[in-house]
Amino acid sequence: MSQVKVERGDTVLEARGITKRFPGVVANDHIDFEIKAGEIHAILGENGAGKTTLMKILFGEYQPDEGEIYIAGKPVNFRSCLDAIDRGIGMVHQHRKLVPAHSVIENIILGHPRAGKILNIKRAENEINELCQKYGFNIDLKAKVWQLSEGEKQIVEILKALYRGAEILILDEPTSALAPTETEKLLESIEAMAKDDLSIVPFITHKLAIVLAISDRVTVLRRGKVVSTVDTTEATERSLAMEMVGREVIFRLKRTEVEKGETILEVENLSALSDKDILALNGVSFSISEGEIFGIAGIAGNGQNELVEVLAGLRDLERGKIRLDGQDITQKTALERWKLGIGYIPSDRIHVGSIADFSLVENTTMNYYFDGDYQLQGSLDYEKIRALTEEIIAEYDVQTPGPETTAKSLSGGNLQKLILARVLSRKPRLVIAHLPTQGLDIGATEFVRNKLMEAKKDKTGILLISEDLDEVLSLSDRVAPIYEGKFMDIIPGEQVKRESVGAMCAGIYLDEDEP
Repeated sequence: MSQVKVERGDTVLEARGITKRFPGVVANDHIDFEIKAGEIHAILGENGAGKTTLMKILFGEYQPDEGEIYIAGKPVNFRSCLDAIDRGIGMVHQHRKLVPAHSVIENIILGHPRAGKILNIKRAENEINELCQKYGFNIDLKAKVWQLSEGEKQIVEILKALYRGAEILILDEPTSALAPTETEKLLESIEAMAKDDLSIVPFITHKLAIVLAISDRVTVLRRGKVVSTVDTTEATERSLAMEMVGREVIFRLKRTEVEKGETILEVENLSALSDKDILALNGVSFSISEGEIFGIAGIAGNGQNELVEVLAGLRDLERGKIRLDGQDITQKTALERWKLGIGYIPSDRIHVGSIADFSLVENTTMNYYFDGDYQLQGSLDYEKIRALTEEIIAEYDVQTPGPETTAKSLSGGNLQKLILARVLSRKPRLVIAHLPTQGLDIGATEFVRNKLMEAKKDKTGILLISEDLDEVLSLSDRVAPIYEGKFMDIIPGEQVKRESVGAMCAGIYLDEDEP
């Protein structure tokens, strides 16, 4: 297993001159990077800056075109991930690599040499429970993965790496899909790992507040190069943002006042079941007008997903009515709703919002294949859609070698820009934006928010569902905190208070907020 033998504070892993090229792009350009024993070293950078590529090289998933890697001062050559694991490196990817139908313990020991030819589940359970107690993880090892929250799935991924003997643990966006309480617990566990002599934690994230709160040092990448490495105590959110983007970044947009027009969407007493046949959405009513952003704030799992899917035509409702421009669309299909002017930006840009192996042109086609203006003699007018895709790439600054590039080759921020552009380019009456900036870097987040504000100025109605409270409060004309499938209140934007909205998201009314 691991051969890492260093004292706390010594350099345990070092990368020198790492360079990695892909067609049309240099992902890593002579990067130098080091990790010390027992430290939390954060890596920042915009989507596409080269963070994940570098970590995949350190984990043996990619091989560098140039450069060397050293562990405890000795050069190593990783031909595969197994080589990295054998040297004590573990990686928790941003996108889960779990088997949903299997239990937690089955996922942890799956493919592990220690399991042997005959599984000793009891021994494995005891060993994993020791890890849980050591680092403060609370999880049911017998539960099926599909039953777990995002935070619990993240714990399973970390336990997989630790059970394989990881002493250098690479976490790629570990909190991007977690609720605030789950994030807090995970950070406590990460700090416990860093205090352990065997735990060295590089930490890749876009969340600057978390970086400043938990890390010892931070390295900033921009366009594949190291911009700086500083002690976190010497950094601020503003200084890190400027290093990442290369310019001043607006953290909090000022809500644009637009005169409201006619009512676009009317929702009356909407209720729906979850995938587990439990009432997840319970009697929700609201409306959205032209030029209005209606924001829903809440912790994940309180009915937001069910509401979005019901409105988009992807989930059956139990009761209620939905009207678009006065027309009852309750029984309309998703395609019929698209044609009537509903645009949908899903929270899962990879599995729902795009098809990974399709080109950008083909992914753009997903929102235009039914449009007669993009058909030619009964077939798709490919050249016209290709021209549209090129316009989208230029207007939305999608960083890509060209329109024939596959969606899976794009960074998260660039893929989100493509999906956003594909929806907004149709000039929809209503946009459903579900977690539109989740997992995006600062620059991409600013870009997406500005585009939503531009759509608002064009009299588009926008339903914004976000777990970023600051995002909801800064963009929304009205805010609805949601808890256990119900709106706690609907508050005009100029009257919202962060503390009271945050309390309502936890099901609590502060005294002055009792409706």
